[in-house]
Amino acid sequence: MIEFQNVSKQYGNKKALDHLNLKIKDGEIFGFLGHNGAGKSTTIKSLVSVIEPTEGQILINDQKLQIHRQVLKKKIGYVPDTPDLFLQLSASEYWDLIGAAFELSAETKNERLKKLLDLFELTDKQDETISSFSHGMRQKTIVIGALLSDPDIWILDEPMQGLDPQAAHDLKQLMKEHAQKGKTVVFSTHDLATAQQLCDELAILKKGKLIYNGTLEDLMAQYPGESLEDIYLGMAGRKAQLEEGETSE
Repeated sequence: MIEFQNVSKQYGNKKALDHLNLKIKDGEIFGFLGHNGAGKSTTIKSLVSVIEPTEGQILINDQKLQIHRQVLKKKIGYVPDTPDLFLQLSASEYWDLIGAAFELSAETKNERLKKLLDLFELTDKQDETISSFSHGMRQKTIVIGALLSDPDIWILDEPMQGLDPQAAHDLKQLMKEHAQKGKTVVFSTHDLATAQQLCDELAILKKGKLIYNGTLEDLMAQYPGESLEDIYLGMAGRKAQLEEGETSE
């Protein structure tokens, strides 16, 4: 289980994340929804130790991330919100780097890599530099790197961005299979259809605050007859912002 306990992140006068309390259970696909700047990436980057929360703590399997960071990071595979990393390396060199970081044997790394290369159709591109790749190919490269160590927890920040329909479908299937093994998938998305298709549970963030946490079924039941798009925009969209402005005056 992953648990956020009163987690906040402050940048100057701006609170990017405001006292987040949240539990993510094993064996589920958990999605974060929210507009740009809502706090999704801040939450995810706090979870993968890219940034340090201003206050609060994050626990993974009852272990505090701040104390057991090195052990817990090895349980996590991370796809960041941009694939423009390590551009001067070849794809193969990048995967070698990941394999070394996670202390994978050459046999294990090569076996897993072959399956992922075949799936994402990058076998004949692995010796080319990442800088020469299209956005979608860079995304595939980073996804393969995140999954290479077969981590228990997948943390994917907008993972479908730039993927072609086949690659997006294949990644969704992998996410479902991972959760079915009792492991955890956490991802952020702007795509409501993807959230509806995949999420066992979701969180909606708005201006750094959690405004909904629960199952999609429970959310839809609260607004009978409305589409997920209408519900989401009613909670987090422009209309909701205007109504809040009128209320605060």
